[in-house]
Amino acid sequence: MSPELIATICETIMVICFGVSWPLSIYKSATSRSTKGKSPYFTMAIITGYVAIIIGKIVIQDFTGWLAILKFVLYCVNLTMVSIDLGLYFRNRKIEKSAEVN
Repeated sequence: MSPELIATICETIMVICFGVSWPLSIYKSATSRSTKGKSPYFTMAIITGYVAIIIGKIVIQDFTGWLAILKFVLYCVNLTMVSIDLGLYFRNRKIEKSAEVN
């Protein structure tokens, strides 16, 4: 196996593992209706990273082979999920502030 293939497989495993964690985070945010344990700055940093890698893949046109295409799609899916989680953070913060007033 070439080093490039090993690196591609490792990157694919990483993006899949991240992809598994985001639905769990979204579920927790949606059901808890709380911002406890969440950092919008951390989430925005992750979003920035996903946007950067997606732009990088587009610029260098890294779409040769099914693994490269899979990684690109997973980065887009993960970006969407992280963005949803960030949106839920702001919804939950609004709910918490409303509860404080009442």
